[in-house]
Amino acid sequence: MNLSVFFPAYNEEANLKATVNKAQRVLNELNLEYEIIIVDDGSRDNTGEIAEQLSKQDKRVRAIHHPQNRGYGGAIKSGLYAARYDWIAFTDADGQYNFSEITNFLNLTDRADLIIGYRKKRADSPIRKINAQLFNWEMFFLFGLKAKDVDCGFKLIKKKVVDTIKPLQSEGAMIEAELLIRAKKAGFKFIQIPVTHLPRKVGKQTGADLKVIFKGAVVEPLKLWKTLR
Repeated sequence: MNLSVFFPAYNEEANLKATVNKAQRVLNELNLEYEIIIVDDGSRDNTGEIAEQLSKQDKRVRAIHHPQNRGYGGAIKSGLYAARYDWIAFTDADGQYNFSEITNFLNLTDRADLIIGYRKKRADSPIRKINAQLFNWEMFFLFGLKAKDVDCGFKLIKKKVVDTIKPLQSEGAMIEAELLIRAKKAGFKFIQIPVTHLPRKVGKQTGADLKVIFKGAVVEPLKLWKTLR
């Protein structure tokens, strides 16, 4: 088996190295062919420099740099499209997911085309939890998507799925829902598994910004609904 792993990163200088190093240790223990892609989404701190250092230390690590911040969806698309191997995994660069749980995903590759995580206990503020539940309901009512945790940032996907459904249009937080909606529409199967969600130790989340929420929960869903109608 071979595996592409990518990490979307925006201003994650305090977390990126530890996140990538842990992924390297886990992947080396699994003894499979792999690559790691760091998508620096126009970071204004030292994220880009750290990504370059990591790529120089290991030829299996690549860095992609967006000249300007494109948003979470833009970073996800860059990682998906750049992946070379048959299976693609991604998770956030902030260290809130336990990457060693990737083995639970890999054990299910004979059962589905997409294996998506859902957080057993979300380590976020009450308002973020409420927003997430409202978003799950919105995706069901607009698109018939039944998922426990649509925007959980820990997923494993067949490259064939990405090649079939691209190009994806979302540039914001709607990207993960669009990925599942289009995959389902194309006849691919997904299953859901529980994952651990850890508190953010350092750095700042951008998903709670009102402009980000409005774009991801109103503008992009309606745009996709019109596209697929």
